[in-house]
Amino acid sequence: MAAPVAAVSGGSVTQRLLRGFSRSLSGGRAPAEEPEAAVVNVVFVDREGRQVPVRGRVGDNVLHLAQRHGLELEGACEASLACSTCHVYISEPHLGQLSAPDEREEDLLDQAPLLQENSRLACQVLLSPALEGAHISLPRVTRNFYVDGHVPKPH
Repeated sequence: MAAPVAAVSGGSVTQRLLRGFSRSLSGGRAPAEEPEAAVVNVVFVDREGRQVPVRGRVGDNVLHLAQRHGLELEGACEASLACSTCHVYISEPHLGQLSAPDEREEDLLDQAPLLQENSRLACQVLLSPALEGAHISLPRVTRNFYVDGHVPKPH
């Protein structure tokens, strides 16, 4: 004879596990509506000068955000900090709000064409409230690795 299952407050064990799994996928937040403070508005400026307003969440990777919105930002190394194909320019004063690039990022930026003082690798920039209203511009020229038309997809 099986032992009786005790009632657990807050739903069944399965329901609690699913809620916990859902929260882990959403970064610890409940899957409900995102609070307005968690949203960051930036503007991507493509190679032709077109402005593309984008809403992202705090913590979003700028490379993946650009790719999700169809911008031509290759990111050949898929954000593993091994190339410079996600080179972008960050507007002032927003650039000053970011932590300084580490030595690995600086070494890779040295390989990027059209390097400027406000150059960063998009894969190393995470959205934060300090980037609200930032313009993130793609350089007019890039050195891409893929020649067969492959476009890396964010995981």
